[in-house]
Amino acid sequence: MSDENLPGTDTAEPDELIYSVSDGIATITLNRPHLKNAFTLTMIDRWAEVLRSAEADPQVRVVVVTGAGGAFCSGIDLAVLSGIEPTPIARRRMLTEGVHKVARAVLDLSKPLIAAISGVAVGAGLDMALMCDLRFAGRSARLSEGYIRIGLVPGDGGTYLLPRLVGPAKALELLLSGDTVDGAEAERIGMVNRVHDDAVLLDETYAFAGRLAAMSPISTAMIKRAVYQSQNLDLRTNLDLIASHMAVVQSTEDYAEARAAFGERRAPTFVNR
Repeated sequence: MSDENLPGTDTAEPDELIYSVSDGIATITLNRPHLKNAFTLTMIDRWAEVLRSAEADPQVRVVVVTGAGGAFCSGIDLAVLSGIEPTPIARRRMLTEGVHKVARAVLDLSKPLIAAISGVAVGAGLDMALMCDLRFAGRSARLSEGYIRIGLVPGDGGTYLLPRLVGPAKALELLLSGDTVDGAEAERIGMVNRVHDDAVLLDETYAFAGRLAAMSPISTAMIKRAVYQSQNLDLRTNLDLIASHMAVVQSTEDYAEARAAFGERRAPTFVNR
């Protein structure tokens, strides 16, 4: 089934999702501030597309996703839901052939993905943040799964992602109640990594992203892969995996450059090979 024929497919202005690259950092900006950056299926197509572009672009070392106008994302635009044929298969396809494209693109991304969250991150909007590798929140952040409040189940990975961050009991508390947590509480329970004043949130996010962009891209990708793979491995298998990764890394030009730069007390220049 083509994207053009997907139930609920909509039209969107090109600038409703803005993609840019600078200094090794790609930025995805959700840009529908009048609707707190609620996404459409056309935006989803573009979102997945730019993630694939970031993965393929050797100039991109880190990806940041954020929202315009003081909000991160309020989930799917309810107008999209109202346009979907009211059959189980159409509703399922809206997720599997639509919204879930972003999650699949994230799974294929070997580069660090950071969410910069100000204002609301609700429902699928929160899920989109949870699937990032790191989350930095502004003090204005208001995070909620919220699905239960409109009689739904989390549709974009929340039941998988949230327990892995905050533990099953806390995740169930938030999923079953639909309660909202602010940035400080989200940091306390491990939902986000850091909280900053809103005025400096993006500056702090890009400063950290810049640090990651300066690291060896080969080592960065292997560390990220090993962390996620090891969540489903026993220690013995993990150690075997790491031994293979280490053997590969130590044969690269970037490793030789890192060693030389360390000895010479200078910044390394990596070539990703």
